[in-house]
Amino acid sequence: MKIGIDIRLIGKKQTGSEAVFFNLTKNLAKIDSENEYKLFTDVTDTTVLQNTVVNLGIDNQKNFEIISLETKNRFSWNFWTLPKYLRKNPVDIYLTQYITPWFVPKKIKIATIIHDISFNFYPQFIKLWDLLFLKTLIPRSLKRADKIIAVSKFTQDEIIKYYKVDPKKADWFHNAVSEDFLVQNVSEEKIKTIKEKYKLPEKYILYLGTLQPRKNIPALIEAFALLKVELNLKIKLNSLKLVIAGGKGHNYDKLIDEVVKKNNLAEDVFFPGYIDEEDKAGIMKGADIFVFPSFYEGFGMPIIEAMSLGVPTVASDIPSHREIFGNATLFFKPEIPGELTQKIKEILSNDLTRDSLSRNGKMQAEKFSWQKTAQKLLEIFSQMNC
Repeated sequence: MKIGIDIRLIGKKQTGSEAVFFNLTKNLAKIDSENEYKLFTDVTDTTVLQNTVVNLGIDNQKNFEIISLETKNRFSWNFWTLPKYLRKNPVDIYLTQYITPWFVPKKIKIATIIHDISFNFYPQFIKLWDLLFLKTLIPRSLKRADKIIAVSKFTQDEIIKYYKVDPKKADWFHNAVSEDFLVQNVSEEKIKTIKEKYKLPEKYILYLGTLQPRKNIPALIEAFALLKVELNLKIKLNSLKLVIAGGKGHNYDKLIDEVVKKNNLAEDVFFPGYIDEEDKAGIMKGADIFVFPSFYEGFGMPIIEAMSLGVPTVASDIPSHREIFGNATLFFKPEIPGELTQKIKEILSNDLTRDSLSRNGKMQAEKFSWQKTAQKLLEIFSQMNC
């Protein structure tokens, strides 16, 4: 097979979505020396392209080639630049995410990865233009796609139910913790260096991810404010802070700043911004607790990364989290900050709970592997090419 993969996200600091395409491509290179891969990007900088080759481990892979297609913007790339190239240089299968390219010959089979469809259930958290864009193009893209791939069984079921998709057209795999993350240095010395780099407190509860409204960060801040007034934890809380890591990028939740101000937490909540990929494991390992309070997720990559390091975790009680994390985390209702407060309090005050979460989290994270996921993707490609 000749397989095309959209790798435009790689190197763009797109957190979870970037990690999926990076790890899938890297692991396909490890397990597949037979099929031919064309990796499409809009990056033209030769240094960046060479770094991508090295990082993906394809510098000695003759069946992998990066194809750089310059364009004015992502819309023209998807609707003109790429289709024009594929009409002259067709592939058998083209893999992208969400929005499929237009005007591509039907003989080219398209697979699209859908990370979640939260915008259908929480439209109030999406900017109007983005919502109109998604509502217009996603249905068309799913209709054009020959295969729709979700990142959890829950998301697959949601897609089938909401868009009335033929179940035979949809499939799913699970994300995993990348090897690059697992081999990062998390020694005490390294953690100390990272804390100094990002000006972090000594003891902290951590959230790491995007700062969009559906991530429910204000509830985490409210829960921390409630925690601070717990008299029986007063001594422990003297030095415990809250770290909210992630760039204030597109669709930033402005309610975050309002809740910090309302609760007089300016000196207790730290915003280090975007965390460099090579520092993620260190900042997670340095945390006392990792919290992921989202209203809606397709998978929840950061929490399984924290689990792999043995960091006790608390996650919102939503279907995808139940599917992925099992009994390896404490769950709370995302709309009830006080319930989150009690879960954090339980970990801080109970060593047995803390040790159990640390141990079970590591075992749960080990169940997921990018190599297994890449193998399943390869099987999906084979089925599509029949």
